Amino acid sequence: MSSAQENIPAVVVDTDDFNEVLKRLNEIDEKVEFVNSEIAQRMGKKVGRDIGILYGAVAGIIMFLLYISISPVLF
Repeated sequence: MSSAQENIPAVVVDTDDFNEVLKRLNEIDEKVEFVNSEIAQRMGKKVGRDIGILYGAVAGIIMFLLYISISPVLF
């Protein structure tokens, strides 16, 4: 092998340009994280609402069954 094939290519970048690109990438990353957290929060609210409806229905059925079982004793 010749020495030309063993050379590893390197890129030299101005530090100001590099820092600017990193700043932009951090801003994009923050926006993506914010959107993902908003989506997760909305999904959590929907799941919480569904669980609340389920608990309310179960509590209503239990109260109805208790009323049905106690009502012959009361009258």
